[in-house]
Amino acid sequence: MLYEGTIYRPPSEAYSLIVQITVGCSHNGCTFCNMYKDKQFHIHTLDQVLADLNEARLLYNYVDRMFLADGDALIYKTEDLVTILDTIRELFPECERITSYATPRSLLLKTPEELSLIREHGLEMLYMGLESGSDTILKRVNKGHTSAEIVEAGRKAKAAGFTLSVTILSGLGGEELWKEHAVETGKAVSLMKPDYVGEMTLNIIPGTRLYEETKAGQFAMPDPKLILEETKLLIDSIDNEGCVFRSNHVSNYVNIRGTFNSGRASMIKQIDDALERNTFKVRHYTNM
Repeated sequence: MLYEGTIYRPPSEAYSLIVQITVGCSHNGCTFCNMYKDKQFHIHTLDQVLADLNEARLLYNYVDRMFLADGDALIYKTEDLVTILDTIRELFPECERITSYATPRSLLLKTPEELSLIREHGLEMLYMGLESGSDTILKRVNKGHTSAEIVEAGRKAKAAGFTLSVTILSGLGGEELWKEHAVETGKAVSLMKPDYVGEMTLNIIPGTRLYEETKAGQFAMPDPKLILEETKLLIDSIDNEGCVFRSNHVSNYVNIRGTFNSGRASMIKQIDDALERNTFKVRHYTNM
């Protein structure tokens, strides 16, 4: 099977077979991100992907989950993506779930009919980065889209029947805009209504533009207590009944999981207890 460069996948896809149908990220310009910097975005040919699937069938007796990599598999040509999905169903009848990353751009480029067709042929769940609901912050980090555009993309995915998981980055507003980051992100999630929200804590990574901005004093990362206050405000700002919230990535200070809206008070209490007892885990690191 052909794999190019470092391969990334969501934490929940740890036990999925990864098939690389695109290489890199079609945007690849966010100031905080160092993923996919070792490769230039391109698309594996349909023949290559089908060959990989046939090889995988020979290698693995049982595959119950499959993740289509890299950072924007959904940008693949619709008719060819349908062929890939049909081939997966033919070769791996035991496969219960097929998922992929999706950028806002790829969702906005696809018509509603195309998205529905892709969903009907077996792509079940999409992971999309919201990062922040603040247009000021999105512009600063060169996300490439406004909050309204990302919300529109997410709503298109939901309308087509996809399960949608969005990622947000605590700390992305810095010390200056932490309240705006929390409140506006909560508003965006409430409008988009994803099935899952995954919160990770920003790491300032050497080699990124944000790292250079931090060294130059242009960005100040909030300390752990302020990050937790930000997360409390975020949770209090989300109205999305039935949405599962996870803040249990290795980067996070407190492991939180709950379901909106009924679990809001319990999630906030977890943070308050950690702050009161000073029991949060200091996992964030910045190499300066």
